[in-house]
Amino acid sequence: MTELAIIVPTFNERANVAELVARLEHLLAGLRWEVVFVDDDSPDGTAQAVRTLAQAKPHVRLIERIGRRGLSRAVVEGILSTSAPFIAVMDADLQHDETILRPMWEKLKLEQLDVIVGSRYISGGSVAGWNEQRVRMSQFATRLAKHVVRTELTDPMSGFFVLRRSVFESAVRRLSGRGFKILLDLLASVPTPLRVAEYPYRFRARLEGESKLDSGVMLEFALMLMDKYISQFLPLRFFLFSLVGASGVAVHFAVLWFAFRFLQTEFWTAQTIATLTAMTSNYALNNWLTYHDRQRRGFAWVSGLFSFYAVCGLGVIANVGVASALFIREGWVLAAAAGTLVGVAWNYLASAAVTWRSR
Repeated sequence: MTELAIIVPTFNERANVAELVARLEHLLAGLRWEVVFVDDDSPDGTAQAVRTLAQAKPHVRLIERIGRRGLSRAVVEGILSTSAPFIAVMDADLQHDETILRPMWEKLKLEQLDVIVGSRYISGGSVAGWNEQRVRMSQFATRLAKHVVRTELTDPMSGFFVLRRSVFESAVRRLSGRGFKILLDLLASVPTPLRVAEYPYRFRARLEGESKLDSGVMLEFALMLMDKYISQFLPLRFFLFSLVGASGVAVHFAVLWFAFRFLQTEFWTAQTIATLTAMTSNYALNNWLTYHDRQRRGFAWVSGLFSFYAVCGLGVIANVGVASALFIREGWVLAAAAGTLVGVAWNYLASAAVTWRSR
């Protein structure tokens, strides 16, 4: 039986996979282990490089994901693909110090821990090659992360850790799957506090490839934190969709005022322009924020816009119909509120099923 599985999510890491496997083979000699590379259809041929290694090395496996993205979800798929009772997660960029992997695993077993985290911020740990801005960003994100985990950690944002499979199984159905910090997602999703320890390591400078840290990654991190705060009350997507809808009301009235009062157009013309502008604004914001993981691009962005127009048009009909039916018996306030609620619910459910359906 495989004792330890190392899950390595990859995207454009072809230059590093052979070196990482060679280092792991040297360090884990004598153990029953496997390394599972989960590649998000890298254009540089990472999957083929792993596949070539796997043909000669039975402890190397590949999951190639086509049409799917996201580091956290890649790690989840990798863990689900193995039966090993102990799981390690690390990057392929050689910045994580693989020499501490075996000591971390042995400490986890010896001290009956649930999770052991490679930390850059306890005594003996450090980061290499980071500028002052990157350091400040990491420190700020770490402070935010500490508010959603139940365990005292110096580095809850670490991407290098070892855990028992039972911990993953207790949390997997509560995971948000967003962003690139799967450890934070796990720690915030477990039903009970865990026995956790940290192990210092020196975060190395990248030798090959490029950093994946960009604005999109930071947005995913922010959305994951929001999900942990908000999902206990209502779904995060519905909250964001409603927030975008509220912004659309402001856009509508601003455009209506400009067209009707400033440009002196006829009211119905100004109302039409304002309505289309607000729907377009709502679509663009929802595409970027609410459905960031299902973003439509290129021609799909345009076709999605027209499907969103159609959905919202039917939502207006539902709104008016419900409000009109309740007006006579319940008065205008309750009728308007009920109509708005039905319209929002329709727009949310229908746009999720039509405009941003999972493909």
